[in-house]
This record gives sequence, structure tokens and C-alpha cells, in this order.
Amino acid sequence: MSTVGIIGAGHIGTALAHGLVARGYDVVIANSRGPETLTDLIASLDGKARAATASEAADAADWAIVTVPLKALPDIPAAPLAGKIVLDTCNYYPQRDGRIAALDEKRATTSQLMQEHLPDSKVAKAFNHIVAEQIVTDGSPAGTPDRRALATASDHPEATAFVTALYDDFGYDTVDVGPLGESWRVERDQPAYVVRQNADELRANLARATR
Repeated sequence: MSTVGIIGAGHIGTALAHGLVARGYDVVIANSRGPETLTDLIASLDGKARAATASEAADAADWAIVTVPLKALPDIPAAPLAGKIVLDTCNYYPQRDGRIAALDEKRATTSQLMQEHLPDSKVAKAFNHIVAEQIVTDGSPAGTPDRRALATASDHPEATAFVTALYDDFGYDTVDVGPLGESWRVERDQPAYVVRQNADELRANLARATR
């Protein structure tokens, strides 16, 4: 199995770490406070993950997940993520992140900002519109009636295909939103955000989104 670098150890990062370890991935996880603060999390992962700095996690990763408050995006190390698929789970909360003009003025999406910060990576939106605890509980086998669906978006077809396979491994159907410029349709306050929906319902909610 490949090694996943997870930068961000909040609710989503923790849930994904548990889900990935359960599926046989090697996980290297970092937060903003330092590896020594992740002792309890690493213990809960049965020793199948290790804590590191953000740069170490990025360097060790075959592919990565960035799941941090959007205001922390400038701190994400770009060079060690060059050439790698990077999953962006981030959402914009102005009361936490401060005002970001490009988002307020609808000139960019959160994932476009990440792609701009990581110009040599292949960024894909993933796992941003599901409650963290549900990531490892709501999945079901392929073909299950009313199977829950999640959306992805990327400017790189190989990243979209990667997320599609990963979603299926976690028990979800995939709806491809298109390029990162369309990923606003699954951002905060849109109809598809943090509601349970099957693929048809998700497509309908994406179509109903207004910017």
C-alpha cells in the first residue's frame, strides 16, 4: 500500500487517518502544534501511523491530504508535494479564516487557491461536504441501493480518477463536478453541503447551487 501524508489532524484528518489505516495504508500525519501533540491519536491508530512535521509528512507521501483551516494554507509546504495528488478537504469560514477577497468576490474557489499555492501538484476536492464522523460510518458496498455519493473536482483527470477509486474504497459513489472552478457547487451553504444524498440527489443539488 502507498503512504499517505495527512496535513491537519482535526476532525476530518483524524477520521481519514482511521479510515486509511483500516484499509492498509501507511499514514504520516502532521498538525500545526508539532508531532509531540499527536501521541494519543497515534496510539488510537494501533501504531500503524506516525506523527511528523508538515514538511516530513509531505515528503513521505505518495499522495497527500490537506485538511487545515483555510487561513493556514500559506504554511503548507509546496516543494515536497510537487508532482503528487493532493486532496483538498478545506472549507471557507470567514469567522475563523478572516476575509479572503478572492472568495468573497467569487473570483476563485477554495480548491483553486490550493492549486495556486501548490502549482506543481494535482489538487482534487474531496471529503469536504460530509460530517467528519460519517466518513467511516456511512459507506456501503458498490451497488447498494441509495448508496451515498460524494463529489470531487479537479483540473487533472488522473486526480479525479484517483478520488473516484478512493471514494469507492470508503463506500461511496462519486459525482464529478468538473474542474476546480466548479467546486464552489459543493462548498459551504450550497444545497449539497453536509447532507446525505445519493448520486442522483447530489447531481440535482449541484445543479441547484447558486453563486
